[in-house]
Amino acid sequence: MPPVSISDDDKTVSMTPELYRYLLAQTEPPSKVQQRLIEHTYALGHVAEMRIPHEQSTFLTLLTQITGAKLVVEVGTFTGYSTLAFALGLPPDGTVITCDLSAEWTGIARRAWQAAGVDERIQLRIGPATETLGALPEEESIDLVFLDADKVSYETYWDLLVPRVRPGGLLLADNVLYGGDAADPRCTGNARAIRRFNERVRADERVESVMLPIADGLTIARKRPATRSGPPPGGTS
Repeated sequence: MPPVSISDDDKTVSMTPELYRYLLAQTEPPSKVQQRLIEHTYALGHVAEMRIPHEQSTFLTLLTQITGAKLVVEVGTFTGYSTLAFALGLPPDGTVITCDLSAEWTGIARRAWQAAGVDERIQLRIGPATETLGALPEEESIDLVFLDADKVSYETYWDLLVPRVRPGGLLLADNVLYGGDAADPRCTGNARAIRRFNERVRADERVESVMLPIADGLTIARKRPATRSGPPPGGTS
């Protein structure tokens, strides 16, 4: 791939607080249910940073509608803001399977889903996500995937889910910039895990992908109609 030109770099806009407020003003505002969920999540303290921002949730709803998804698999529920976004974009007979370990946080989510009238579209699976994903049918039936859980396990989730996504289906991964730290070759910890995951996705011939500077970075990968057999190549560190 040719290097990014100076002209391309000049088209990237730095996100100032003023510009971010303008961006939000151009986005459909949160519904009453979403606003209450935002407030309940903020009340949890510093862990509230795990909630995706509202403009990203709007984007997820649009993607769900555009793709005509009927089966979404989400890894990482927290208080259910992204789950709600997917459920709102699904048809009445659609399903979101969402995985988490916390009954406390997902209890907040359940009340919001019920208030929004979409709880029948959501299947919450409490327990290790690797077990939940491994128990899913092995055929290519998933329309859309969203990864937003423990970063060191992203590659494991990827390996379990790519074979189960239908050709033309989407896999989304959140926090792929990890506050900008993933761009540093010397990064450690979660940032290092994300960097390795990004390299893995970029090298995976089963998908075509793009990384977008939405929130903390969002990768969108589309499963190619014709996929290779065998495991994907490993990324370089």
